[in-house]
Amino acid sequence: MNKNINRISGKVWRFGDNIDTDVIIPGKYLRTTDMNVFASHVMEGIDPEFAKKVKTGDIIVAGRNFGCGSSREQAPLALKHAGIACIVAESFARIFFRNAINVGLPIIEARIDCMEGDIIEIDLGTGIVKNKDKTYPATKLPDFLREILADGGLVEHRKKVSL
Repeated sequence: MNKNINRISGKVWRFGDNIDTDVIIPGKYLRTTDMNVFASHVMEGIDPEFAKKVKTGDIIVAGRNFGCGSSREQAPLALKHAGIACIVAESFARIFFRNAINVGLPIIEARIDCMEGDIIEIDLGTGIVKNKDKTYPATKLPDFLREILADGGLVEHRKKVSL
């Protein structure tokens, strides 16, 4: 793997269940391919100020069915370009899960106790999430998915593999 994406640490932004792609990046912004536009409007559908508050390296922790709704790839792209380092959720909509991997946005399934503002640590290699003195098991990503993430997404991974 090119870069170490196995260990991620960052400040938590907490969201609930069924965060859909229209909340992540509202449809009215989909006419552009400008990642800065996506980043500046990320999560606007649930928190209009989120894009101004989020910092590079922050982590989203959510409930069940994160990324449900449409199959828009712009949702994980918006999160990635806003600086989100990883998303921890109890479960992901399958198409969002795949799109996140494809664009190189680390995600992991786990149910953890935390508050907004906590600093958590994620080990994608072992499938462990830590918050303060507690450790939570997560669904470990297979090596081949972590390789895709380490390479920056599926396109970059395929370029590397094709060489």
